[in-house]
Amino acid sequence: MPRKSTSKKIGTPVNGAATIQSLEKFLDHQREIGLLRFITCGSVDDGKSTLIGRLLWESHLLFEDQIATLEKESHKYGTQGEEIDFALLVDGLAAEREQGITIDVAYRFFSTDKRKFIVADTPGHEQYTRNMITGASTADAAVLLVDARAGMLVQTRRHAYLVSLMGIRDVALAVNKMDTVAFDRAAFEKIVSDFETFAKPLGLRSITAIPMSALKGDNIIERSRNTRWYNGPTLMGWLETVQTKHESLSRFCFPVQLALRPDAKFRGFAGTIAEGHVEQGDTIRVTASGESARVKSIVTMDGLLKRADAGQAVTLTLDREVDVSRGDILSCSQAIETTDQFEATIVWMHQDPGLVGRGYVLKLSTQNAPVTLTAIKHGVNVNTLAHEPRTTLALNDISVCTLSTSKPIAFDTYERSRELGSFILIDRFTHATVAVGMIRHCLRRGQNVHKQALTITRQDRERMNGHPGRVVWFTGLSGSGKSTIVNALEIALHERGKHTFILDGDNIRQGLNKNLGFTDADRVENIRRVAEVAKLMSDAGLIVLTSFISPFKAEREMARELIGADRFVEVHVSTSLQECEKRDVKGLYRKARAGQLPNLSGIGSPYEPPTAPQATIDSAATSVPKAVKQLLALLEI
Repeated sequence: MPRKSTSKKIGTPVNGAATIQSLEKFLDHQREIGLLRFITCGSVDDGKSTLIGRLLWESHLLFEDQIATLEKESHKYGTQGEEIDFALLVDGLAAEREQGITIDVAYRFFSTDKRKFIVADTPGHEQYTRNMITGASTADAAVLLVDARAGMLVQTRRHAYLVSLMGIRDVALAVNKMDTVAFDRAAFEKIVSDFETFAKPLGLRSITAIPMSALKGDNIIERSRNTRWYNGPTLMGWLETVQTKHESLSRFCFPVQLALRPDAKFRGFAGTIAEGHVEQGDTIRVTASGESARVKSIVTMDGLLKRADAGQAVTLTLDREVDVSRGDILSCSQAIETTDQFEATIVWMHQDPGLVGRGYVLKLSTQNAPVTLTAIKHGVNVNTLAHEPRTTLALNDISVCTLSTSKPIAFDTYERSRELGSFILIDRFTHATVAVGMIRHCLRRGQNVHKQALTITRQDRERMNGHPGRVVWFTGLSGSGKSTIVNALEIALHERGKHTFILDGDNIRQGLNKNLGFTDADRVENIRRVAEVAKLMSDAGLIVLTSFISPFKAEREMARELIGADRFVEVHVSTSLQECEKRDVKGLYRKARAGQLPNLSGIGSPYEPPTAPQATIDSAATSVPKAVKQLLALLEI
């Protein structure tokens, strides 16, 4: 069994002033030495948690009660027989201990005389890729583990690519479990050669390969006698000396988290300075509106400051009233760019696929905006780094995509700014985080296209027509009776002198959407185009009647937001699948049951019924005249 550490962190407690003085000296020392944030990553069972546990053990950074607990749990959960299982120091979840795997990101703090460290132990399983990205998002360096027996695996390559993608440029290639291959130099050099070949396009600044055994302690703290052929640093030696370099941005960037107004005398804007610094008297600019004002005071919990730097949480008060709220970005003389269209690398992190044309919520710093995935340019093969065609985004896919936001957002490239270059995508309904993204560049068309002001407005056209523009959106299964009811409703409206137009699913697919099929991605794009056309027509003052299956809630909600909730009327023709299949007017259900039509809604593809439509009509129980009368009353016409 490895030797016990009897040292106590920050010295042995003594009473009174001596304890406080000792603690103050320790904290002063910690402020003087640098901080390195790093992650351990790699494939499953490569020994990441064991490595961190061994680092803590060998560095004499464990309390005696931690050692006692570790010995006890090693007997209960350990995988090393009578030996201590160092992985248990990091795997804190019950499920992790029972399964012997890392699931969540585990953060540990430790320090030496030369440096202090925050390490994130990230999971190796592909299904927990999102957790690995979380750990990498704040890291300065990475320790990438490779099992000496297995060599480079798919997940090893995936993690190496993600490390590069997240802006980490300094990597220690820890070839672990060298004891299982008798510390064979040839096996080590083969893995190093394979990794360097793979990593050439990744843009890593430094790669330091270290042969080691996390379980036995070889080349962790002290140089191992088993690798006399190796003359590089130990892992701790590398951690203490690696110099990470980040481009320093001098501009001031302050994402506003909260507008504070505790009383009539105070109005301030709270947040954490992301980049640069600010001084009392500086002129700041609101990126969205272009308004400017001077910094009147810099307020903190400890009092007023003359100057504040990146990383400090402060509240700024200004010398005049300007419109600032959560999500605004404040800057100084150097303006921050805005865009509503950009290209980004997306890592998809949800079981539900990402579809072109589907809308999500983008969160970038403190900014939120509806966003649409407009195109998937290509996917990335993590084994070869080759670009591959892709029509949808599946779990753990890495792809280059273009996105469009509903309003301009302040941004930068991820290469220059982690704060303004990274974002997450959130599902509109479940509020689950479905993807993370890193901005590559804005699209020039997003800056060259500007909205043209028109003299004649929608209100002018509505006044001439004698009624407001509306979109009555009919949704339901094929054969439910949508088109029949829509046609009868238009006749009734026409007889009343109303200006109308029908957008019918089959008719639209013979022209505007002729190039679209019936995959989920094509259905999303079909409805997106129809919603845009319906909006234009309603802006012209028409009452637009749409008849589409429109099977997905997300796209119907997108149409509602685009058109405006006050002008959007959702009608669910709720005729049952059994009745629709019994009618089978177009013979579609017969083909679907025979396997000739794999994507028919309700059979091979899901139909998501509305949860709160303005009207629900079952055509099997309601006659067409009665349905029309119900809808006329709803429209107040």
